[in-house]
Amino acid sequence: MLCLKGFQGYGYDEDFTRNMIDVNSKRKLKDTTVLLTKSPDDICKYCPNLKNDLCEDKLQNEKIISMDEEVLKKFDISKEYNSQELFEKIDNIFDTKESVSKICFNCMWHEKCLFYQNLSNNR
Repeated sequence: MLCLKGFQGYGYDEDFTRNMIDVNSKRKLKDTTVLLTKSPDDICKYCPNLKNDLCEDKLQNEKIISMDEEVLKKFDISKEYNSQELFEKIDNIFDTKESVSKICFNCMWHEKCLFYQNLSNNR
């Protein structure tokens, strides 16, 4: 979810990038609903590193799961969300670099991520 907020066209390959653009556009529509999941989602399925529901290798997969869990623990994953309302909640929960330190800091994209770059350093 946080990745969508900072996405600006970079990606692993053309298919992944095209899918991110599509998902990011849909999440901004007022009637889009989102079901959160702990397994590979609509973004992951186009990642060239995803093989047999495992991201790259065991170590990388554990890193991604840990990052996802930090976000998901703030939400009820049994509930379906209106996308616009969900992303408003995200803005309120993850509003400083400290609030995403366990999630974003070790991400390979954090230097280019608009979401991360626009967060304040305030506590």
